[in-house]
Amino acid sequence: MTETVEPGTIPQVICLPRGERTPPELVAELDKFIVGQHQAKRAVAVALRNRFRRRQVGDALREDIKPRNILMIGPTGIGKTEIARRLAQIAAVPFIKVEATKFTEVGYVGRDVDSMVRDLVEISIRMVRATRTDKVAPKARERAFERVLDILLPDPNRNRHPLSGVERDSEKPGEMPIDRKDSDSMAHTREKFLARLKAGEFDTKMIEIEVTESATPVVEVISQSGVEEMGFNMQGLQSMLGNMFPGRRRRRKVKVAEAREIFYHEELNQLIDQEEVHREALRLAEESGIIFLDEIDKIASSYTHKTGPDVSREGVQRDLLPLVEGTTVTTKYGMIKTDHVLFIAAGAFNISKPSDLIPELQGRFPVRVELEKLTAAEFERILTEPQNALLKQYTELLRVDGVSLHFTPGAISRIAMIAQEVNTTQENIGARRLHTILERLLEDVSYDAPSRISGEYEIDEAKVEKVLAPLLKDQDLARFIL
Repeated sequence: MTETVEPGTIPQVICLPRGERTPPELVAELDKFIVGQHQAKRAVAVALRNRFRRRQVGDALREDIKPRNILMIGPTGIGKTEIARRLAQIAAVPFIKVEATKFTEVGYVGRDVDSMVRDLVEISIRMVRATRTDKVAPKARERAFERVLDILLPDPNRNRHPLSGVERDSEKPGEMPIDRKDSDSMAHTREKFLARLKAGEFDTKMIEIEVTESATPVVEVISQSGVEEMGFNMQGLQSMLGNMFPGRRRRRKVKVAEAREIFYHEELNQLIDQEEVHREALRLAEESGIIFLDEIDKIASSYTHKTGPDVSREGVQRDLLPLVEGTTVTTKYGMIKTDHVLFIAAGAFNISKPSDLIPELQGRFPVRVELEKLTAAEFERILTEPQNALLKQYTELLRVDGVSLHFTPGAISRIAMIAQEVNTTQENIGARRLHTILERLLEDVSYDAPSRISGEYEIDEAKVEKVLAPLLKDQDLARFIL
């Protein structure tokens, strides 16, 4: 028996032990930041959920289940990029946004499409390293404090002869009482100094420390990407050169605060296994990476035009094919397969059409979503509802200068109507029009605060009309200012 759900309500979701969100939960999270575009939210939520489902499938079938790549169609400023970016933040997975127009066909001067995968791996490594750093940071911080303390307060027992009878942690009878007393007194003194050190009392004191300077020679004949494409492992080469030219120790005089940070990063490098970070990052990028291909409509061309830059555009599409379908890319951290990387492409397609893409690439994006144009009602919601709503941002910015900004409901409604009107008469740039209008509306208060304006400042409908109405009447002026 199927349970019916009331329209407009979020159905009850299953709480998974791994913390994986179901599609309704993902859509609810996206609703906190993005207004409307329900179909696009559903599409990306299902695509992300399918990754979890694939991991639960048996080994025999798991590798054959490919991600359902998505093609978003709609004008600029309606939330295409924001949906993909927020989805990656919610899921905590590697995400990169690239412009399709920045890449060129192999043989032309410019970036090759494989570089987007290498950039994705770099982002994945930063994410994994940040996670590992959070786990070991307290231990590394304590070790750094101990190393600074050893310089400020050297242990007199460190250089004592091992037969002197000093054993700090020994509880055996017959130990030399005077030595244990000295040791206990030293431990108490170190505790007091450590408390003062953590309180920052010694931060400006100058001390002398030893630092390691890299002696690896820097030789660059070919670009990083070019070396990787030829199959050389740059990391292994650098490691070999590092062994041939070990870092030298040099003494420096620095403040305690700076020494503490130097020691902290040295301890972090010792506590974190870099090889394990690289392996985990490659696995994370392979299984959970998301690549957002923006402006893909700009490399689409009609088959009736085969001259000029169109040749290169089709070449970029052909170069994208193996990446989207699944291939192996060489990076300086190892090989990465793109078989399960999720590709989300987006474009306005106001001049070209999705059918202008080469057929092979069209088939690699089976899920197509057409995003809706924004209306005045949605502009009004964008101004007030999201957690990062525009009016909240401007209110908090001016609060720093002692101005309490307030918008009346009539003013908000009028701003939304003006945004829709300008988008209709001029070029449709979606929600980005709100930025232009608000900047013009708040230009005076932003300039005069806090010297001339402070305290309560209200924006009502009359003030909106006074500032923006003259621009609306003059279409030529509106074209340049709004």
